Amino acid sequence: MTAKTRIEDIKNHGYDIDFSDVFNKSLENYKKIALNAGIVFILASIILGSIIIGTIAVIWGAASITQNLADLKIYNFSGVTILAYVFVIAMISGMISPLSAGILKMAHHASNNLEFSVGTAFDYYKGSYFKELFIATMLLSFLSVGVDSLLGILEIRFIGVLFSYIISFFTFLTIPLIVFGNLKALEAIQASFIIVSKQFFVLLGLLIVAVIMTALGFIGFCIGIFFTLPFLYSTYYCIYDSIIGTGYKSELEEIGTSENY
Repeated sequence: MTAKTRIEDIKNHGYDIDFSDVFNKSLENYKKIALNAGIVFILASIILGSIIIGTIAVIWGAASITQNLADLKIYNFSGVTILAYVFVIAMISGMISPLSAGILKMAHHASNNLEFSVGTAFDYYKGSYFKELFIATMLLSFLSVGVDSLLGILEIRFIGVLFSYIISFFTFLTIPLIVFGNLKALEAIQASFIIVSKQFFVLLGLLIVAVIMTALGFIGFCIGIFFTLPFLYSTYYCIYDSIIGTGYKSELEEIGTSENY
């Protein structure tokens, strides 16, 4: 069954998902990817942090970075600057999205006892999936950050933050739907909304637990967050695999299928 067929079935009939089963699978899979994925997050943070600090230093000057950051409030910006800010954040999100897809690929390989390495996380920066990942994430980020910024100007920031969380929750399956379901960007976003809405409370509970588990990484000089963050991605993968399935078959399963014909 293709992802599109499965999504159409979900749209018409819904689906069942077992909380404890998905949690246990997520935990077991997390143990397999924690080290490699943690190293990836550390490397990505160093690279991204260096780019951001370097850009700020060029714009403001190294001596005034601290002072400018303290005054960095969205409602102090001009309309053009706010638009540029939203666009830049959306572009950065789009560029990071293949890395998120790569972590999910690591989870997929771990789940099916396939080989993977730190380099696996960067696989989607090449190939056909990059465009769809970039478009989907950029659109969602532009919407989320744009509304948040607008509501920040109107001094109702709380609603803006809440809106961002809601968008993130309803679209958290967008990336796996692209890389495992072969959907286009807009198709994946729409499908994610459909899937999440059918089991809202179960999926919300799973993600809340995943976020709590991830937050435990802040214990111990915060460095642990890099190695607990992969649990969130492991949960994303196991939720997707439980609902849609990746269609992967081991060599033994392939042989068994062939023998049946």
